[in-house]
Amino acid sequence: MTEAQMQMNEPEAHFGEGESAARRETGPVILDLKNISLSFGGVRALTDISFDVRQHEIRAIIGPNGAGKSSMLNVINGVYRPQQGQITYRGEVRKNMDCHAAAKSGIARTFQNIALFKGMTVLDNIMTGRNLKMKSNFLMQALYWGPARREEIAHRIKAEEIIDFLEIQAIRKTPVGRLPYGLQKRVELGRALAAEPEILLLDEPMAGMNVEEKQDMCRFILDVNDQFGTTIVLIEHDMGVVMDISDRVVVLDYGKKIGDGTPDEVRCNQDVINAYLGVACS
Repeated sequence: MTEAQMQMNEPEAHFGEGESAARRETGPVILDLKNISLSFGGVRALTDISFDVRQHEIRAIIGPNGAGKSSMLNVINGVYRPQQGQITYRGEVRKNMDCHAAAKSGIARTFQNIALFKGMTVLDNIMTGRNLKMKSNFLMQALYWGPARREEIAHRIKAEEIIDFLEIQAIRKTPVGRLPYGLQKRVELGRALAAEPEILLLDEPMAGMNVEEKQDMCRFILDVNDQFGTTIVLIEHDMGVVMDISDRVVVLDYGKKIGDGTPDEVRCNQDVINAYLGVACS
């Protein structure tokens, strides 16, 4: 039995804290991917995949392990450049986008495996997310004088606001390496939020968490979407989470798209049932 099948058979847990995707208003298409194909040598990671992301929506990408989900996020934020296809972001066709350019354009990312600076404190890790917002040159920062000092104070205020938002005030001075896994995932979310992204890419933000930790993370994701207006694209294996908080879901299998629509439409899609869910909708 697959992980998705087990989760579909478990007693229902509500992760949305009363929030309904049906009540969330989404805007125009902000990111449009058409006919994306990506190969590594003779291995086809993605084949002719097309889908779009609307402003202010929560867009989930699901599928079995090895389906190409993380590869698709890597295409969106410039880690990989597809051999075929076109990406349109905010109405402009994106060409030769790299990670730095993607971050500057308003795309932030968390990773499946936590990528924090373990020896640095929570506050310092979140401050690294402000890097692209800092304008002072190296000399002014080294001297910590005048505009550089005022700028750092302003960025620290922003970082403290994120710490308050994520309810991690008590650990703000704690080295990240000493924190339990669930709190490290929350800090990584905070670092991504520090960049003030327009689109936030979340790669399995709840992997390895217990039910209570997942409920907390879902609440923060919904609050980020609601309070900050951030568009969210997430990969997630927990079908309870996907069905509760997503506006639309795209399903990949062996690098191909086999489903796309609302959670209810995807749950009742026979191709998705056969390839991933294994449980018919009720």
